[in-house]
Amino acid sequence: MSLRMRIPRPQFFATSWRRTVGAAACSGAFAVLMGVGPASLPAQGASDAFQHFVVVIDAAHGGDDSGARLGSEAEKAYTLAFSVRLRSLLAARGVSVVTTRESDATIDADHRADIANRATAHACLSLHASESGNGIHLFVSSLAPVQPAHFLPWRTAQAAWITRSVSLAGIINSAINQAGISVTLGRSVLPAVDSMTCPAVVIEVAPLQASSDSKPASLDDQDYQARVAGALAAALVEWRSSDRGGR
Repeated sequence: MSLRMRIPRPQFFATSWRRTVGAAACSGAFAVLMGVGPASLPAQGASDAFQHFVVVIDAAHGGDDSGARLGSEAEKAYTLAFSVRLRSLLAARGVSVVTTRESDATIDADHRADIANRATAHACLSLHASESGNGIHLFVSSLAPVQPAHFLPWRTAQAAWITRSVSLAGIINSAINQAGISVTLGRSVLPAVDSMTCPAVVIEVAPLQASSDSKPASLDDQDYQARVAGALAAALVEWRSSDRGGR
């Protein structure tokens, strides 16, 4: 995965920073404004997604976009499988989950952001994987914070949520550390996340190197995956119970 690539950003097109699916009469006009088609919510958690604490799980890549090569497996397959594991843990804790994909489908950055925004999500985790690095890498958008407004530029909508995204990353960082897993924090240009109107963090899973506190673990180590998923679920439950977790 390459998170550090900078892309040109259109400075026009705006979207409401706090929308609900109830504004269905406006969805067509919104799609024209944004230059993207309306997104359909996946079946998982969709019926209750607008009444409860909602988490969007974004399994990165998919379809024509394979992502990085992870040994004999493509990143797109890894992130989808991990998404299923995390979704199950969250559902067992009473968290409503919306996923950006449930299969090997090609979904562009605008569509991913549109799904999260239509869900009025309380948090979004975008899942990636890499064979380089150590442990878990957490990324928050590098956009400078701005005050919330009724309309925000699509490509920089996340700017109004940066402060809360950083807070969410802090809670995730603590939970993963408590699980005995190394964490690296960073800021980057994140094409899908930069258009999201909710607290959003990119989670990149890398192999775990041996240390005084932990044994080495590969990406396909099931125990390691379970520890990471458990830590993320615990962090989101804590986020739900905190004042920062509300919209």
